[in-house]
Amino acid sequence: MGLYRARDILLVPSLVSLARVPLAVAFPFVHHRPLVALGVLVASGLSDVLDGWWARRFGQATAMGAVVDPITDKIFVLTVVITLVVAEKLTPVSVLLLSTRELGELPLVVWLSLSHDARKKRTDHPRANVPGKIATALQFATVAAALFRWAWTPVLVGVTAAAGAVAATAYWARELRTMRSSPRRASSSEGGP
Repeated sequence: MGLYRARDILLVPSLVSLARVPLAVAFPFVHHRPLVALGVLVASGLSDVLDGWWARRFGQATAMGAVVDPITDKIFVLTVVITLVVAEKLTPVSVLLLSTRELGELPLVVWLSLSHDARKKRTDHPRANVPGKIATALQFATVAAALFRWAWTPVLVGVTAAAGAVAATAYWARELRTMRSSPRRASSSEGGP
């Protein structure tokens, strides 16, 4: 389960994750039509929820999926924020703040992609991260506000940055806890009194 297998890309969770790539390609062409752009955002958000739910519900959590999901998330988010900066709907500083979670998780994504043990432990114990889902929802709300040029967008940027920092910290804490506790549990259960 901790190995990358090409066939895992054809499982439903990976295919749902990969659907965010064409949505990312579409976004720059529809950003000037806020309702259509909002539809693209909603479709991407639903795919993010669905891929994780499906993987957990039907036992299709894989090492490939653990890498494909965050990569497609980052492709989508990067495309959206670059588009909104070019369209002057967000400032570069706002984008950095909105990217707090992604920047915090980037080393974790690299670590998971390079470490066989980390991938195996993650796919053996898949769990949703509630702070991450909240941060994602706030990112979508902030981008929607920017699309419609609402006055309270800067407040949402700040709230989203704070939620992103909490989410990135929670992801790291969970992964480090998993890495530390797994060997101890195995050795204590084998030689315990």
